[in-house]
Amino acid sequence: MKQQYLLIADVEDVGRSGEVIAVQPGFARNYLIPQQKAVPASQHTLRMQARLKEERAKQAEVDRKGAEELAAKLEGSTLTVKVKVDPEGNMYGSVGFADIVKLFADKGFTLERRSIGLNKPIKEIGIHPMVLKFKEGVTCNYTLHIEGEKTTEPQS
Repeated sequence: MKQQYLLIADVEDVGRSGEVIAVQPGFARNYLIPQQKAVPASQHTLRMQARLKEERAKQAEVDRKGAEELAAKLEGSTLTVKVKVDPEGNMYGSVGFADIVKLFADKGFTLERRSIGLNKPIKEIGIHPMVLKFKEGVTCNYTLHIEGEKTTEPQS
């Protein structure tokens, strides 16, 4: 049986601060309440709802402006990474979240892992159009260019 809780912090894929949500008691007991992200909905806590929604609206505007500024700087950029390939041109390993975050860090931009629009690591060399997903639904497009760097096999 689901119970009603008032979110006091944003929880990804659950809701935003100030929303009343219905969740399973175990999720609330094991995650939301210990992490101080929600409180049981009662008449007292529901009075906090208006204040929380107002604070969330202000924070959303700040987040949106910051995300739009960052997206404007990164829109259309191209990142290049060199990877080792075998003689047939197949990659050793893959390019994943950490590699892309490091490439942006090398350019002076600090991004969170969840901002990288990558479903699974890339295992092919070439040019890959990519998407960054920021807070408040702001997105930007960039290009990831993966170049092969042939390894020399020891000859016998």
